[in-house]
Formats: sequence, C-alpha cells, structure tokens
Amino acid sequence: MAPGALVYDDHPIEAVQAGKFRNNEAPTSVFLDGIRTSGQHPPIYDLLKPYKEFPTEITGPTVWEKKDYQEQPEKWTHHFSEDEIQELSETADRFIANGVPLTGITKDNFPLPKLSKLLGALREDLLNGKGFILFKGFPADRWGPGKNAVAYMGLGTYLGYFLSQNGRGHVLGHVKDVGDDPSQIDKVRIYRTKARQYFHADDGDIVGLLCTHRALEGGESDIVSSHAVWNALQRHHPDVARTLTEPIWYFDRKGEVSDGQDPWTRQPVVYMENVPAGDSPRVYTKWDPYYVRSLTRFSDAGAIPPLSERQVHALETLEQICRDLALHMVLEVGDIQFVSNAHLLHSRTAYTDHPPPAPRRHLLRLWLSTPETEGGWALPMPDSKEKKRGGVQVNNTPPRAPLDAE
Repeated sequence: MAPGALVYDDHPIEAVQAGKFRNNEAPTSVFLDGIRTSGQHPPIYDLLKPYKEFPTEITGPTVWEKKDYQEQPEKWTHHFSEDEIQELSETADRFIANGVPLTGITKDNFPLPKLSKLLGALREDLLNGKGFILFKGFPADRWGPGKNAVAYMGLGTYLGYFLSQNGRGHVLGHVKDVGDDPSQIDKVRIYRTKARQYFHADDGDIVGLLCTHRALEGGESDIVSSHAVWNALQRHHPDVARTLTEPIWYFDRKGEVSDGQDPWTRQPVVYMENVPAGDSPRVYTKWDPYYVRSLTRFSDAGAIPPLSERQVHALETLEQICRDLALHMVLEVGDIQFVSNAHLLHSRTAYTDHPPPAPRRHLLRLWLSTPETEGGWALPMPDSKEKKRGGVQVNNTPPRAPLDAE
C-alpha cells in the first residue's frame, strides 16, 4: 500500500468502496462480523460429474417418505421446555441491553449453555440426517417484534452463518404479502406475495421460518427428501434424472446483480459433491422453477436458449413427484421450522389473509450457511469453503435486519 493511502478498517478505501476484498475479511464497519455474503455463483464446470457417475439409488437417513413421519410427529418436533424458554429469554434480554446491533449477533455474544447442546445435535441432523425439525412453543405472541427477532436469530447462530437474502441485504427476511404482483416473476420474489411456492431450495444451506401470524386459510408447508425424489426419478423417469444433471439450466437473478455479473447463472439442478477420490459424494439439489421460467425476456432476445420440451417435461415431472412424496405440516404461531436445502425441497400453498385490521400472515426467515470447512457439504462451487457461501449479495450492500417487511 502506498504511503499515505486512505484506509478503512485496514482496507484501502477504494477497495471498500468497490467491494473488492475477500468475503471473509470484510470491513467490520460495514459487515459487523467481518464476513460478507458470497452471493450467487455458477458452478465450477470442470468439477461437475456426468450422469453416468450418479448413483442409481441413494440410501441412508437422508432418504425418507411421508409414511415414515406422517403419524409420528414426535420424531420431528421439539416442544421448548420452560427452562429452555427462560434461558433464551434471559439471553435475549441481555443482548438487547448491551445495545449490539442485530446484524452483529453471534454465538459468542449470545451464549446458550443448555440449548447449545440441543442445537449442536440438530445441526448434525439437518446436515446429515433427515434434514428438518419443527420447534413448538416459541413465545412469539408474548414477546414483541424486537425480542422475537433477537431470540430467533440467536438460535440461528448455533446452526450457521446468516446470509443476505435479497439485494437489500436482509439477513432477517419476512415472508409476508406486501402487495407485489406474483405474475411478474421476472421482477417479483414470490415470498412477498400470497401465491403458491412450488417445490424449491433456497440459496443457503439451511432455511428457518418462525411463524408470528397465521393466514386465514392456506399458507401450509410441504417438505420432501430430494434423495427420495432422486430414487423415484431413477426408477421411473431416468431421462428426467439425466436432464436435471446437465448444466443447461439458466437461473434468473431477477435484477439482483452485482457489477460485472451476468443477469443469470447457468448450472445443473442436481449435482454431485466435490470430494476426494475414494470418498462417496452425495447428491445435492439446487432448484426453483420460478427462477427458470422467468427468463423469457432474455431468451426472446436470443441471449440464452428458451426452455426445451424435455426441460419443461423434467420440471413438471419433478414437481409432481415432490407432491406425491411430500410430508405436510401446518405452522402455528410460535412454531419454528428449520429445513436443509442440500437434500430437501420445500413448498407452500397459496393463502388468504384475515381481513384488516387483523395482522397478515407473517413468517420471519433465516438463510444460514454451513461452509465445507465446518462440516458442510463439499459443493462444486467457487465459494464452498467460505463462511457465508450462497445467499444474495449485490455489490457491497451492508447486512440489515428489519423487524418487518419492507
């Protein structure tokens, strides 16, 4: 660095302004924990595996069907005890009293000596087991929005690193109808509408949803093991399975684009892990049909190819098998659902809100990263080992944690 050069948090001021610094060494004046969300990336194409190397059948705890859990909710629910709520409440109160911004919450400043043991076991199950849990009894109707957010994000710190979920830098998202038009899928994120969300995986390793207000009707959740779906495809639709492994799928960034990036990424839907020779790679799914159907503005202009007939057949077949195998659940006020995005897909039914002045359906959302260096899956992505891999990051937009939808 030249003598007398301007610096900001030990970074050249030009680098900070341009966002040109390592994501894990971000300026703490902008990113309080010193880590910037990596954002959406195309895969490293040389690391992608051909269909012939994919397994004919997947076995193990990540493979399940609804009959395994439908009548046994005790296998996938945890009711918070009074002691657990007390610990969570006291820790949240101390955090609030200390005046730390919500975007600066970490395990270090949100200690949970008792709950941390439960959350550690949950993290392992999310990554390598059945991949989901439903917590019940979070006092969302007794605590205010601020304490709800603090306590919820405090729990999240024990599962992964918070990711920005949109171009505004929201690390605390709000699944709520704000009046956006769901037919404008090239511009609108569906979580901001009442429309159905088809089976998909979010751009983070784990997604969390805390229900603070229910809808009048609908808005119910379905989850499915993508490994069970893969097995069904291999048995009955191997042509579809093959199509999903090919890097022919374009995904829309929906305008949330950093300088120098294409407005889309090209990638497969189904990947193999990038592991050393001799290890057994797992099958990973990254999918959202809204993001592949919204690109006609580019295909009409000849910038990318339109969806082929076999691609349309593949996405319709994938959705139908997900519906056939899915486990249905209803989130009540005070329920928290955590779901793996590596080996589960999830969806939501369309819904109708209560008429005013009753509050609208509202879920607080977290996207959490579990990097390869900390037990996460080894993805064929350039950011696989970064702490905050995935998410949506536009240039140097700072993280924010609003208490309501914006």
